[in-house]
Amino acid sequence: MDSKLRHLLVAGVTTRALAVSAARAGYRVTAIDAFGDLDLREAAEVILARPAKQHMRYGPPQAAREADRVPAELAAYTSNFENYPAAVARLSRGRRLLGNPASVLCQVRNPFQLTQVLRRCGVPVPETRSRAPGQAATRGQWVMKPRRSGGGHGVTRWTPGRPLPRSMYLQQHVSGIPGSVSFVADGRSAVVLGFSRQLVGDARLGAGGYRYCGSILGGPRSKLFPQQGELLDRAGLLAEVITREFGLLGVNGIDFIARRGIPYPLEVNPRFSASMELIERAYGISMFRIHADACVGLLPSTPEPNSNVLHGKGIVFARNHTRIPSSQKFRRPWMADVPHGGEHISQGRPICTVFAAARNPDACRRLIWKRAGLVYRAVTPADQWTAA
Repeated sequence: MDSKLRHLLVAGVTTRALAVSAARAGYRVTAIDAFGDLDLREAAEVILARPAKQHMRYGPPQAAREADRVPAELAAYTSNFENYPAAVARLSRGRRLLGNPASVLCQVRNPFQLTQVLRRCGVPVPETRSRAPGQAATRGQWVMKPRRSGGGHGVTRWTPGRPLPRSMYLQQHVSGIPGSVSFVADGRSAVVLGFSRQLVGDARLGAGGYRYCGSILGGPRSKLFPQQGELLDRAGLLAEVITREFGLLGVNGIDFIARRGIPYPLEVNPRFSASMELIERAYGISMFRIHADACVGLLPSTPEPNSNVLHGKGIVFARNHTRIPSSQKFRRPWMADVPHGGEHISQGRPICTVFAAARNPDACRRLIWKRAGLVYRAVTPADQWTAA
């Protein structure tokens, strides 16, 4: 696919990783993004999407409206457009969409339809419910998830007797290790690109509960999961089944819980996912090129890592209301999503992303924590703003 100077529109809550990958592949990129970080601005023309009202947050419908005035011939999206098929349809008007269309999203992002299809195909999958179970059916534990889920936002444990809003559903709790598999698909077949262990609710990164806050990418000799060989074989088959049943296109991810060599799928992320930039770093490949080629039916061979080094990333969330005194402190090779000097970041919102590379998972995790500590020391808490 000839990408020279072709104009690509990328839209999402945070688009930096995909936009940078596309720019490196030779595309002219316009990004509609909720943050407008400095390193995104170096790779793309940025339209900062602001909510219509101050108390509201960025949303894909608003971003899709912003896209109407961008004369790009191609379009792609990141999180959380997968939860808004109508916004994806609008984003693709007059453009060629690189990624899963609205019709696919309506099906694969429906947790009940996904569960039904996987069970029919003989895949072990947690039970899902649209209504709270009666007292006679409360055995086991449940988590309550938004129907428009993403990154663990709004996910909580459900207790019997607690009301279940129509915007939420219940998913059976499975004890194990959170992970994900990344793959690329042409609508019929899938090729696994990588697998990772997820960092979830890590207080050292300012996260809690079920919130996603990073990943450690696996390698041929890594030991991220018990019974890893069996787990990855099953994850590859899972990617094949979901691709075949739903007709997935481009790069996709599946979040799962690893338990006794079985990946219990939690949800499908039918778009570029957070861990995928680690694959690009580890294997020296262009994720956007792979994504674009797959959308016209060209699948790559399974990539081979350049070394046995593990690559990880951590999303550093503000523990308090925070001010960025200077962006220069964030200009490090192991940092991304660089905030603006003088920017105020609310508690619980991301400050930046840190990367790490090490020979084993524990060392990689420790280095992520160390670099997160450097980030926290570089910012100014709200109670020191006047003094600063």
